[in-house]
Amino acid sequence: MIKTNLPSAPLKFRWQLMIVVISFTAILISIVFSITSLGSPDLPLLIAIIFGGIPSLLYILFKLLKGDLGADSLAAIAIITAVILHQYLAADLIIFMLASGQALEAYAMRKASSVLLALSERMPSFVHRKKGRVIEDIPLLSIAIGDEIVVYPHETCPVDGTVIEGRGSMDESYLTGEPYQISKAPGTSVLSGAINGESLLILKAQKLPADSRYASIVAVLQEAEQKRPKLRRLGDQIGAIFAPITLVLAIAAWYFTGDAMRFLAVLVIATPCPLLIAIPITLISAISMAAKQAIIIKDPTVLERLPTCRTAIFDKTGTLTYGKPHLTDLITTNDFDSDFILQLVASLERYSKHPLSSAILNAAKKNKLILLDALRISEKPGQGLSGVINENKIHITNRKKLSESHREFMQQLPPIASGLECIILINDKYAATMHFHDAPRKESKSFIGHLAPSHQFNKIVLVSGDRESEVNYFGQLLHFSEIHASQTPEQKLLIVKSEREKAPTLFMGDGINDAPALTAATVGIAFGEYSNVTAESAGAVIMENTLTKVDELIHLSLVARKIALQSAMGGMALSVIGMGFAAAGYIPPVVGAILQEVIDIIAIINSLRLIWGNKIEADFPLEHVP
Repeated sequence: MIKTNLPSAPLKFRWQLMIVVISFTAILISIVFSITSLGSPDLPLLIAIIFGGIPSLLYILFKLLKGDLGADSLAAIAIITAVILHQYLAADLIIFMLASGQALEAYAMRKASSVLLALSERMPSFVHRKKGRVIEDIPLLSIAIGDEIVVYPHETCPVDGTVIEGRGSMDESYLTGEPYQISKAPGTSVLSGAINGESLLILKAQKLPADSRYASIVAVLQEAEQKRPKLRRLGDQIGAIFAPITLVLAIAAWYFTGDAMRFLAVLVIATPCPLLIAIPITLISAISMAAKQAIIIKDPTVLERLPTCRTAIFDKTGTLTYGKPHLTDLITTNDFDSDFILQLVASLERYSKHPLSSAILNAAKKNKLILLDALRISEKPGQGLSGVINENKIHITNRKKLSESHREFMQQLPPIASGLECIILINDKYAATMHFHDAPRKESKSFIGHLAPSHQFNKIVLVSGDRESEVNYFGQLLHFSEIHASQTPEQKLLIVKSEREKAPTLFMGDGINDAPALTAATVGIAFGEYSNVTAESAGAVIMENTLTKVDELIHLSLVARKIALQSAMGGMALSVIGMGFAAAGYIPPVVGAILQEVIDIIAIINSLRLIWGNKIEADFPLEHVP
C-alpha cells in the first residue's frame, strides 16, 4: 500500500463534543444545587471550567501564537475575567457556546486526508509473482523490474507493465477519466491501479511500484493537499474587526466607572456566538438543501469561497462534453473499402486505452462488423497503436508522427480539420483518415457565457488532456478566453496553482486524473460520480450530469453567504446595543450571558431559513451548441 500521512481520527470534533456535554451537564447540576441546596452550585461549574474551559483556552492561545486573531478571542478573555470575578455560571455559559460552535464546524468540515486514504486503499499490500511454474505472494515493494506478475480477475494491477499472457479487459478510468473497459492482449501496456476484468492476466513489470504512474498521482495529490491555501473563515474575518472595538468599550466602561463587573458584562454580551454558531448552522442548512438537489458538499468552506472565485478552470471530457466522442468522417484511399478499414481498425482498437477506441468500436457495431483477432499488438507512448490482423500490418498514428516516419504520404492526407484525427497505415501504406468530435453538453455554451456577467468571473480557462486540435475546436466553439491542451495531471495542477496565486480559482473536472487540480483549487467541483477518489478530492460533487446543478450551487453559495452575513452582522448589532446597556451598568454578567443566548436563538432561526425555503434554481437559458 502506498504510504500517506493520515491522522488517526477526527479528534477535534470528539474533543469539542466532550466539552459541550461537560459544560451543559455542569449548568444543569448547578441549577439543581441552587434549588435544592444539595451542594455548592459553584462546584460543578468549576469542574467544567477546569476540564472544559482550560483546554478551550489553550486551543485559543495556540491560535493566537500563530497570529490567528479569530472570533473566539473575546470568548477567551471573557472566560478568564469571569473566573477572576467568581462569575462561574457566566464563564460556563460562554464555554458551552464556544465549544458547541466549534463542534458543529468540526463535524461539518471535510477531513483533508480522505483523498489520500481513498487512493492508498486501492493498492494491494501483496502481489502474486510468477517464477517458473510457481506463484508466490510477495510484498508490493519487493517487485523488481522484469518480474512476472499475475493479476487475478477483479484485482487491482500493482505496477506499470506489459501483458505477456492472457486476454481480457481492464478499467483504467481512474487515470484517463473515461469510463471505458480497455481490452488487453499480449503486447498491450497496463497501468498500476487499473481494475482487472474477468480474465487472469500475466504481465511483466516495467517500473518499480514507487515509480509507477499511480504512485506519481498519489505524490502530486499529497503535495497539493499539504500546500492547500488556508483561507480565513468568514466569522474570523468579522471577529478580527469586532474584537478590538469590544475591548475598547469594555476597558472604557471599567476605567470610567471603576466597576470590573461592567468590563465583564460587556465582554459576555459581546461574545460573538452568532459568529461561532449561526454561521456553521447556515452552512449545514445549505448542505442539507444541496443534498436534496443532488449536490454533495463535502467541504462547507465551498459555500464561503465560491462567491469569491474570479477564475474558472474546466476540464473538457465528461465535464463540458458528454464524454462520448463519435466518428464523424472516414476518408479512405481508392485502394480500400471503408467497412474493411473500419473492421481492421476496430479489431485493433479494442486493445487500446485511447479514448477514441470506444467511438471506433461503436461505429463498427453500428455497421454490424465482426471483429477479428489481432497479433503482435504494440502501443508504446508516442508511437501509436500497431498489430497484425489476417497477415495485414495495421498502424494507427497521427499526422505529426506520419510526417516524421513517412513524409511521402503527407500529400495524400485530407486537409486538417477541427476535432480529433487518426491516420491509418496498412502494410506501411497510407490507407485512411478518421475524424472525431466529442459533443458539448446542450447547456455548455450558455453556462460558460453566463459566468462572467452573472457571477463576476473574469477569466474562464479550458484545460484538457485531449489533443490540441479537438481542444482548440471545442474552446473556440464555447468562447473560452484561454485554452490548454494535452495536459497531464501534473500540468493541470501547475496551471491551477498559477491561477490561484492571481485570484480565487474554481476548478471543475471528473476522473482521478483531475484529483490533484481539484484539491489545489480554491474551490474544486467534481462532475458526475465516476470515482470515489475524485469525489473526495473535490469540495463539492455534482451527482447529476448537468451543468445546471453547478449554477444552482453557485446561487446556493451566494444565498448561504448572504444569510450567514445577516446572522453575523445582525447578531453583532444586537450585541452592540446590549454592550451599551452593560457599560452603563444596567445588565450584569449572568443576565448578559442569557441575553446573548436570546441573540443566538434569533441568529440561529435566521440561519435555518435555507431549510424552510424553496429550492435554488439555475437562471441561465439552455442553448443547444451546433
